Amino acid sequence: MNKKLIVGNWKMNPTTLDEAQKIARKIKRIAPTLTSTEVVIAPPYPFMTSCGGRGIMKHFHLGSQSVSIQIDSGPFTGEVSAPMLKDIGVEYVIIGHSEQRARGESDATVSVKTKIVLDAGLVPVVCVGEISRDETGAYLDVLKEQIKNSLADIAQKFAADIVLAYEPVWAIGAPEPMKNEDIHESSIFVKKVFSDIFGPDAGIKVKILYGGSVNYRNAPDIISIGKVDGLLVGRESVNAPGFVELLKAVDNIDR
Repeated sequence: MNKKLIVGNWKMNPTTLDEAQKIARKIKRIAPTLTSTEVVIAPPYPFMTSCGGRGIMKHFHLGSQSVSIQIDSGPFTGEVSAPMLKDIGVEYVIIGHSEQRARGESDATVSVKTKIVLDAGLVPVVCVGEISRDETGAYLDVLKEQIKNSLADIAQKFAADIVLAYEPVWAIGAPEPMKNEDIHESSIFVKKVFSDIFGPDAGIKVKILYGGSVNYRNAPDIISIGKVDGLLVGRESVNAPGFVELLKAVDNIDR
C-alpha cells in the first residue's frame, strides 16, 4: 500500500516544553492505530528530543524544520548539522520552506542541503511553490525553474528518497486552501518536472505533499480530490485535537 504521509511543521510553537510534550503524547497515542498513514512531527529544536523519544514507534517519526549547510562540527554558532539530527532520532528534514526562502534561502542552498540530508541517510521534504499566480501561466515557468534548481546535482540514485511538498505561498495562512482541482493539476506538473530531472519512473513514484491552510475539515478532500500523497500541515499541527482528527480522517480515505 502507498501510505499517506502527514508532516506537522510546528514552526516556533508552542512556547513551553510542557505544552510540546502534551501535543506529542496525543499524536503518539493515535499513530499506532493508523493503518495507511505515516505521521511526522517537526518541533522546534529545544523540544525535539523530548517529543521524539528513542526507538522505533509505529507510524510515528521525528522531523526537523531545517538543517545546517555545514557538514562537519566547527565554529558555526547556532547551526545544527544533519549528523546531529540523525543522532537524536530525526528521520525527515524540511528544506526550503517558504518562510526560510523569504529570509534568503536560495534554490542553490536548498540543493546543497538536500544533498547533505540524503548523504546522511535522512529523508528531505523539499518545499516548492510559486509566490503568486497569473492568468498567462507564467508562474509555471517560475515553479519549474525553482524545482530544477532546488534539486540540481542530486544523484539519480537518491530520486526515490526525496519527498516534494508543494506549498503555493499565496495560499499559506489563507482562509481557504487552493482549490482541490488546481492542487491536482499542480501536483501533476510538479511530478512532470521531477520526471524531467530523474526519469518517468521516478516521477510516477515521488511523493507529493500539499501545504497551505490545511485543517482536519479540508484534509480528506485535498488528498482524495487533489490526488496528493500527503500533507505538510502548519498551524493545525500544534492544535492537538484538530491534528488528531485530521490523521483519523486521512487514514480513513480509500485510495
